[in-house]
Amino acid sequence: MPELPEVETVVRGLRPRLEGRRLVRVEQHRADLRFPLPENFAARLRGRIVRRIGRRAKYIVVHLDDGQVLLCHLGMSGRMLLVEQSTPPPGPHDHIILATDRGDEIRFNDARRFGMMDLTDEAGLASHRLLAPLGPEPLGNSFNGPELARRLAGKRVSIKAALMDQRVVAGLGNIYVSESLFFAGLSPRRSAYTVQGGRAERLAAAIRDVLTRAIEAGGSSLRDYVQADGELGYFQHAWAVYGREGAPCPGCDCGKSDTGIRRIVQAGRATFYCAARQR
Repeated sequence: MPELPEVETVVRGLRPRLEGRRLVRVEQHRADLRFPLPENFAARLRGRIVRRIGRRAKYIVVHLDDGQVLLCHLGMSGRMLLVEQSTPPPGPHDHIILATDRGDEIRFNDARRFGMMDLTDEAGLASHRLLAPLGPEPLGNSFNGPELARRLAGKRVSIKAALMDQRVVAGLGNIYVSESLFFAGLSPRRSAYTVQGGRAERLAAAIRDVLTRAIEAGGSSLRDYVQADGELGYFQHAWAVYGREGAPCPGCDCGKSDTGIRRIVQAGRATFYCAARQR
């Protein structure tokens, strides 16, 4: 599933094509994605001007000129594709098409239909059922060591599981949790409640740094992920531990003295870490 850097990359790719543009044609080829689409979905979007595009956690947030807000989630395989109008013809998985007065088409393509779209309004955005439970943005001003420590206090689950909980920190997923724990020097098995003080400071700083570098690199390219302009991300070439089982981690002799980077399964998800450096 695309994580925060991938979604941020899509948002940045969509802005120059959508912001300030009128949606002159909206096609809806299904009644539902992961959830049913709102009633009169296409009609409510048709003719609207896109004022601003932002991101909350892993959600794309599109603000329209009439106060409506289009909320999008890419799910497991969703992609926002930019093409010239009607070139090539829509495919079987191009479920939603937004055509602008500039001549661009933005197609929401989702083979597995785990993505979603919803409509709300500015007043109800923060209290939307999908956004209200979310924790702080890890790149926002309110996220720091003390805030992270406060949210981890008393949690008896592993730090890996705690960071995957969107109520603790918004937007993190499996890849960037593994990477952040590596750079913070914390074992993914460590109990979350023990990450306080300096440990929390290191972890908050590592999360910020890893996400910032990933966004600058265009997001990580997984099997189903494509940037909004069609270019694949490439941050996977800079992964320190994720997907590198048995290899030495950067600047470490773990590959010689131990078994190198280890892979374990936590809550059904693969975790990669260096036992020599992460405690």
